[in-house]
Amino acid sequence: GGWPLTIIMTPEKKPFFAGTYFAKHTHSGRIGMLDMIPRLHDIWVNRREEVVQSSDSILAMLRQQNTSAPGTGLDREVLDLCFQELSARYDRKNGGFSKSPKFPTPHNIIFLLRYWKMTNRKEPLAMAEHTLTAMRLGGIFDHVGYGFHRYATDDKWLLPHFEKMLYDQALLAIAYLETFQVTGNDLYRRTAQEIFTYVLRDMTAPEGGFYSAEDADSEGVEGKFYVWSLDELRKNLAPDEADLICKLYNIKPEGNFHDEATGKLTGANIFHLDKTLADHAVAAPENQEEIPGQLENIRSRLFARREQRIHPHKDDKVLTDWNGLMIGALALGARVLADKALQDAAEQAAHFILETMSRDDRLRHRYREGEAAVAGMLCDYAFMVWGLLELYGTNFDGRILAAAVRLNESMLDLFWDDKDGGLFLTAEDGESLLVRPKEIYDGALPSGNSIALHNLLRLERLTGNPALGEKARLLIRTFSTSVREVPSGYTQFLAALFLDLVPTTEVVVVGNPEKPETSEFLAVLRQSFAPEISVLLKNPENDSGGISALAPFTVDYSTKTGRATAYVCRNYRCESPTTDPLQLLKLLTAEKSEPKDRHNP
Repeated sequence: GGWPLTIIMTPEKKPFFAGTYFAKHTHSGRIGMLDMIPRLHDIWVNRREEVVQSSDSILAMLRQQNTSAPGTGLDREVLDLCFQELSARYDRKNGGFSKSPKFPTPHNIIFLLRYWKMTNRKEPLAMAEHTLTAMRLGGIFDHVGYGFHRYATDDKWLLPHFEKMLYDQALLAIAYLETFQVTGNDLYRRTAQEIFTYVLRDMTAPEGGFYSAEDADSEGVEGKFYVWSLDELRKNLAPDEADLICKLYNIKPEGNFHDEATGKLTGANIFHLDKTLADHAVAAPENQEEIPGQLENIRSRLFARREQRIHPHKDDKVLTDWNGLMIGALALGARVLADKALQDAAEQAAHFILETMSRDDRLRHRYREGEAAVAGMLCDYAFMVWGLLELYGTNFDGRILAAAVRLNESMLDLFWDDKDGGLFLTAEDGESLLVRPKEIYDGALPSGNSIALHNLLRLERLTGNPALGEKARLLIRTFSTSVREVPSGYTQFLAALFLDLVPTTEVVVVGNPEKPETSEFLAVLRQSFAPEISVLLKNPENDSGGISALAPFTVDYSTKTGRATAYVCRNYRCESPTTDPLQLLKLLTAEKSEPKDRHNP
């Protein structure tokens, strides 16, 4: 429905009228609140029987939509159909998967990367790269202060709705990091690093969690904080610097965008690029070695000048689900960018959530001004488990994996539908609702069921617990009918399904994490984009993290000849262990060889 959402209900909480974006007064043929409410009151008083019948019909429809018999499962074909739908919607000129308005929808990119890896086709990767590059060059990216705005109101990614959301930063960072792993393109690395710079600078609470959002407007004007006039730039920069910025970032005396309502140029400018700086360098190679340093010097000074403006309001709630996404993004960033500061930030946030917003493995949804409140919902558990699994893949702290296992167990206990399968949005002991909703659509945010599917499949491989895989496949069957209808509406779900369709690899490294020989193994495992590989680290000298208990199949895994040792298993069968990192690399990149029984090397 969108926001702001208006719902009118009977005293029994049965809805009979709903709509969005109602203004105070009627305007341009669209009814306003002051006219609508009296009409609804008249209907309620004089036609109540119709209202009650209508609300009963609406409720019956909602209940029918929420209960569906499990289907027959999903196979490779549904991924093919999803790609065909995305390809049909793909804007080949400007990137993205819609006309205006254009939302980033990073889970589309995340799906495309996995589909590329599965099929080795060029088109999925090309679509992902084009879209990511266009967003990074466009006005939807904050070129002065970094981070992404909510969406673009046009089809060229130029004019944003200037709000900044934490979840967009997290999911986009993941998309750019994974694409950097695939391509090695430095633009994607820098973009991810700049997103993290923004989040750690402006969106991090003193306690360690992350704030939710920054508003679009300040002083009553949307985007006022972010835009620049040519005169202001010339007052704050030397003439040659201003000329350089105007040339590169398309600054115009009359402004470079039109007011959305009137269509008139505003005199204000949004920084945006028409091509990458690398392409500019090819076109005009003279003095290009000096340009990056010069641009950074100019950017930092403009940022300092902008900081003197009145800032948009910051929504300083700390939300568990969005923090789970950012913890995962930072953990992935720490691995891919070899940046310990990102790992430290992820660990600090994870400990804050686990210590302050969790009690007896029950999560709270939000924290503000010292108060943790509101019972956690499905996304709080699913997203937090996902973040913890990413963090474990970075620091290999068994306590983090143990926390993920416990929260996943709580999630299944509280939200699983024992009758029809899948996970409800609210806990079994939560507020009583007319319909207990069950979400699967991957919209602005992935659904809790989509992320939970990913977690179940990863935890099955990490712990060797087949019951988690059975739950995952029941979840797939539960939603298979809906997913088949419009696969491109469920790209995060299908990115998780990828793990159930491709041959997976489990690697157990046995070694002291403080020793270089162990680090060499871990470095090999971090070299490439490989979402199908699960990694455990067991310290034979100190299993304080409890890996042997969490993953019992590792009990007998030990070092060979006193050196760090890697065990590689494919499709539930294992290769001979190796103490050579180069041999590990060969095992990971080679075609399947004759396997041995899994967990019995």
